[in-house]
Amino acid sequence: MLTNNFFAYGLKIISEFFRDIFYFPFWWYSAGLWQLIKALLSFISNREKGLAFLVWVKNLFRPMYGQQDWQGVLISFFMRLIMIIFKGIAMLFWCLVALAVFLAWLALPLYAVYQIIYQLNA
Repeated sequence: MLTNNFFAYGLKIISEFFRDIFYFPFWWYSAGLWQLIKALLSFISNREKGLAFLVWVKNLFRPMYGQQDWQGVLISFFMRLIMIIFKGIAMLFWCLVALAVFLAWLALPLYAVYQIIYQLNA
């Protein structure tokens, strides 16, 4: 039984180790990147739901508390407009955070390789 000895298991472990090392960049920029994109889109969707940004935008021209007089409509419009501006700034912040994570994901392996080469030359 050749498969039950130390040499065969050692070769399997070493071959899987080198296969994983060579496969890592392909996974990082394909399946791993796709998983990150799905996670970031979910993150943005959850931030939008938490801020209820689209609810405020949809109800911009509806008076609050059912007041139909012109004062109620005017106050409701400007109040919602101010809230949409602040919530829009918050959404922009979360979109920039997601973009920064995405760009860091793309740059991290390249930066690691650069640092390895830099340390070997120093």
